[in-house]
Amino acid sequence: MTIELKIPKIYVTSDCCHALFKLWQSIRQLPDHNLDITLSFQGCTFLSHIGVAFLGGLAHHVDNRGGKLTFDWDSLRPEIHMNLAQNGFLYHFGSGQVPWEGNSIPYRRDDLQDRDVLMDYLLNKWLGQGWVNVSTGLRDKISGTVSELYANAFEHGQSSIGVFSCGQHYPKQKELHLTIIDFGKGIPTNVRSFNQNLTSDSGAALQWAFQSGNSTAQSGVSRGLGLNLLQRFMTKNRGSVKIFSNDEYVKIKDNKIGYGTRAVDFGGTLINIAFKCDESYYCLASEVEDTHKQCF
Repeated sequence: MTIELKIPKIYVTSDCCHALFKLWQSIRQLPDHNLDITLSFQGCTFLSHIGVAFLGGLAHHVDNRGGKLTFDWDSLRPEIHMNLAQNGFLYHFGSGQVPWEGNSIPYRRDDLQDRDVLMDYLLNKWLGQGWVNVSTGLRDKISGTVSELYANAFEHGQSSIGVFSCGQHYPKQKELHLTIIDFGKGIPTNVRSFNQNLTSDSGAALQWAFQSGNSTAQSGVSRGLGLNLLQRFMTKNRGSVKIFSNDEYVKIKDNKIGYGTRAVDFGGTLINIAFKCDESYYCLASEVEDTHKQCF
């Protein structure tokens, strides 16, 4: 028997992320022999890039369990259909034309870690589009930092279905967003499995992961989740980073890191990076002599 579930409207808010986690949880609780699901967009009046990346991962999650997830394309509102066509989501799932350039950062699934491919995506499809006025040097530095978030997702998330991404330039809000999602173990779960953190609760485990030099990498590379450059850029740009993992979340904004607990335990990690598209020019201090510019 096919089970129909409805996708709510998904904005770029923590509550909407929570709604997606509840959808994941309701599907996760279904037995494998009853995984015939149709997702309806009836009533979904807005679908942000976060929803796009998450639904793509959810479809592969169900497929990986031997189930079937079908999108009811006929229930899509025309403007959402257009966006899903432009960002490549429809094409990925076999129901649309080849995507084209626009305000979307393309939807993608990476089942293997390829830093060169990811850097090309970050440099040319995201930060290199000119929506945020950054120097070439700073663009490369920020993209390199974000590529480390992908590396963490592959190495620590240990998801069998890969990593999912999508972004969007929102002209009215003057913001540029990028979301990275894996459906793996989650950062707190991974940290707690590391010897010295076996007794840590989720909040303490997530805070440990953000401390400089801490890492659970077996390769001996002390990668951790150090986001120093991004945090400094957010302070000047007034942007933010939100990370949801297991039942914990962290928000980086205004040179502050805030932690909290949420009711739904999402077995994975969702990261959303938001930049303000203002009139400022941002660059590395080594690139200019004028110290009055927004330098790092």
